[in-house]
Amino acid sequence: MAAYPQDPGAPEAPYLAFWRERHLCTLTTPRPDGSPHVVPVGVTYDPEAGLARVIAHGGSTKVRNVLAAGPEGARVAVCQVDGGRWATLEGRARVHREPDRVAEAERRYAQRYGRTPSPNPARVVIEIELTRAMGRG
Repeated sequence: MAAYPQDPGAPEAPYLAFWRERHLCTLTTPRPDGSPHVVPVGVTYDPEAGLARVIAHGGSTKVRNVLAAGPEGARVAVCQVDGGRWATLEGRARVHREPDRVAEAERRYAQRYGRTPSPNPARVVIEIELTRAMGRG
């Protein structure tokens, strides 16, 4: 298998298809000391908007790490693996609490993962403005 870079806004069909499959992912955020914090998450990829989205509890460590980076956002990566196939999206993350943005992230999550997230009034969405995409598969 060959490794390949992708245009995050116009990925090749096999790369996009892999992101539409149901896979658990990881999100890597920088802690305030610069060390990586890696956690399992569900991720949705929206190349038309140039975004990846992660729904989260507003008080979670991943959210606090993104907020600690300041208004410019935190540099983060999301990754998924299936055997020898893998795909990573990188970009600048920001936390949004607006109900319409959270609802859109929940809708996309339900579409990808086949279940509607439980109601959570503390839910936020981490939106990642994508700058790089790569993978192997």
